Formats: sequence, structure tokens, C-alpha cells
Amino acid sequence: MHEATLPAVEPQLLLPLFGPCDQHLRRVREAFDVAVTQREGNIIHVAGEEAAVAGATEALEAIKRIVERHRSISEAEVEEVVARVQGRTNELQRTPIDIIQAGHRVEPRTAGQAKYVEAIRKHDLIFSVGPAGTGKTYLAVAMAVEALKHEELRKIVLVRPAVEAGERLGYLPGDLQAKINPYLRPLLDALNEMVDHDQISRLMNNDIIEVIPLAYMRGRTLNDAFIILDEAQNTSVSQMKMFLTRMGAGSKIVVSGDDTQVDLPHHAKSGLRDAVSRLRGIKGVSIVTMTKADIVRHRLVRDIVQAYDEGHGNRRR
Repeated sequence: MHEATLPAVEPQLLLPLFGPCDQHLRRVREAFDVAVTQREGNIIHVAGEEAAVAGATEALEAIKRIVERHRSISEAEVEEVVARVQGRTNELQRTPIDIIQAGHRVEPRTAGQAKYVEAIRKHDLIFSVGPAGTGKTYLAVAMAVEALKHEELRKIVLVRPAVEAGERLGYLPGDLQAKINPYLRPLLDALNEMVDHDQISRLMNNDIIEVIPLAYMRGRTLNDAFIILDEAQNTSVSQMKMFLTRMGAGSKIVVSGDDTQVDLPHHAKSGLRDAVSRLRGIKGVSIVTMTKADIVRHRLVRDIVQAYDEGHGNRRR
């Protein structure tokens, strides 16, 4: 019998490290056939055959590093760590995305996210389809900020359809910016995490960053721009065609959405679903499908998505 211990873990990191109902520890135990226990002082003890203990310890140390960095870890990430230690796959490429704000690190955290980031680097038109919480918008904004920082493109355009999520909000007071701000807020939230407030104000005042409703794209041609369409499931077929044909020389477009959360009228066909079907196979177009395994929000988000899927939630097409 061989034994090993991991250094003490911060108390607030024990739950994300162990996982809900200790599922992360259980996965390591099953994968390496070892005993894993918590000892006094938040020390983790591993016991078993020598090779198994070495593998389990390496996996737990890798899981611990991810938790220390992000304060959470998904089942998919745990599975990737286990697979890598067992030699079943190469280590996930975690090359950080070079954003503007110092001290803030953005990197893919799952295999699906890594594939998505790689697709953005290699293609000019990228569709990302998947459930909430998979980082579709966040990573696209990060890649746009990186491209702007490296002067690969001269402009970022963040676009969203102004469609209400099952509610009728009625008349909104204020000027035009105040009226459209609620629809564009998620894009601004992502941007604010990567670029400090003063820089955002300067870049927006200089028309280097635009955050606009989809309707305002008609008639424009955007050259050397990184253009992101968020919540694309809420575009009509004609709106999607209009948007995609705004693409000018040297530009890149990322279209993201969740085709299980369509807020269009019942008779309307989603432009996202139509475009993915229509444009699949065209050279230069990449279609990335994210899954529940790529969800990196609160651990409950994956369970919520699963519950709605099992309950045959919104299946409208």
C-alpha cells in the first residue's frame, strides 16, 4: 500500500474541489482505484497501489490548481484532467486570450471552449450554438479585444437583436441609448470585465467599439472589423441574411446563440438554425456546437439545463 498527501486546501475551496456530493473525488477514486479522504487541517490523503496513487495525486493537484485559479471546476474539466493523466488525450490548450485589462486572465476552460477559440482564430465566419453558460459571448468578446489590442482589426462591433425574452416591457423612457441599453447590457458586461471603464469610454467615443441593435446594421459595410452577433436565435431568416452580408474586406464575424431559447413569434423561423443548415460545408465557415459539458457558470446551471432538456422544455424551432 502506497500513500501520499496534498497540501492543505483553503476551506472555501473544499466544496468546488470535491464537487457536488463529492462527485469530483469519486471520479478520481474510480478512475485510479484509490482511496481519497480528507484529513484534519484540510489535507487530502490518497492511498493505493504506487502507480495509481501517483496518477491520482497528479490529477488532484491539477484539479486543485484549476479551482484555485477559477474558484470552480466543471465535470468536463475533471474528466479532461483524468483523461490526460491516464494518457488518453493531450492536455487541453489553455493559451490565455490577450485582453487589455491587466491582471485579468481569460482562457478556454473546457474542450468545447478550446475548439471554439481555435475556430475563431482560424476562420472568418463562426457559428457557436449551445446552452446558456458555455461562454459563447464571453469568449467571442475576449477574442475581439485581443484582435483589437494586436491591431489585427481596427474596430469591434457588438450586435444584438432587440427581442424581449417572453415579456412585454412596454415604453421605455429616455433617449435612444437608454431605450436600447437593456438589450445590449450583456455585451457591455462582458466588455467591462476585459477593458477598464476609461478605455471603453475612449474607444466608444472614437467609434472603435460599437454596441448596437441588429436593426441598425442595415445598409452598412464593415471592413477590418470583428463583428459579434449575440442571441442570434432571435433573428429572423431575413435579418440573418442582412447581418451576414454586412461583412466587408478583412472582417471576422462570430454568431452565437442557444436554439432552445427562441423568443420569436411562434410562426417565425429562427435565422440561426436556418443559417447553420444553409451554410454548413462552405469553406471559411466554422460551426461549433457547445454542450452541457461546456457550461462553466454556477454548478446549478448545468443541472437546470439538464432538467429542462429532460422535461422537453422549449423545443420550438
